[in-house]
Amino acid sequence: MFYHTANKTNAEIDDSGAWLSIGDLMSALLMIFALLLISALVQISEVAEQSQNNRIMIIKGINDALKAADISVEADSETGDISILDSVLFEQNDYLLKESGKEFLDRFIPIYSSVVFQSSETSHEVVRIVLEGHSSIEGAFDHNMRLSVLRANSVSQYVNQMTFPDKEQFFGKLLVSGRGSLDADKLRVNESDRKVMFRFQFRGQEFKKIIGQRELLNVDE
Repeated sequence: MFYHTANKTNAEIDDSGAWLSIGDLMSALLMIFALLLISALVQISEVAEQSQNNRIMIIKGINDALKAADISVEADSETGDISILDSVLFEQNDYLLKESGKEFLDRFIPIYSSVVFQSSETSHEVVRIVLEGHSSIEGAFDHNMRLSVLRANSVSQYVNQMTFPDKEQFFGKLLVSGRGSLDADKLRVNESDRKVMFRFQFRGQEFKKIIGQRELLNVDE
């Protein structure tokens, strides 16, 4: 009787030991997984921080350089968008660049491009340079759309004739678009809606098109 009880106790001890071994293994695996997850999150955070620093460097660099050159446009501190009023570039209701418009681009483009391509990090951060034509709500929609496209193309064609550093890379990232009055003030005619815009599509962003409207959204890379 005593012998049988001893055997039973030994069996129970063996089972308990087996469960403890499996439990220890699972705990070790969970710890390894947690460490890998923490390491991945740290790396993602570092990449995101570096990306943000690159964007700040680009936008601040453009604004500092434009101010130093006494060029009266400014990049948005958050997006880097630069608006150039149509009156600077074109005569009213025309898409051919006037001489003052050409002179402006001669000064603006080399500065803009040099900041974007100042390093491999800043160049890598900018996926697209979007050149957009815009109009106010005044006039027919089709006419405004056509005019905005022609004006954006006119700027692109003139820039293509220019000579400046990193020109090939610049055009490798350039996207030309006409927005017409899609983004204009819908309540009144606003002269500031008549413009040509230079916009950045940064890494980790994409253009989303919804019913003719386009906006930048943050997405995972």
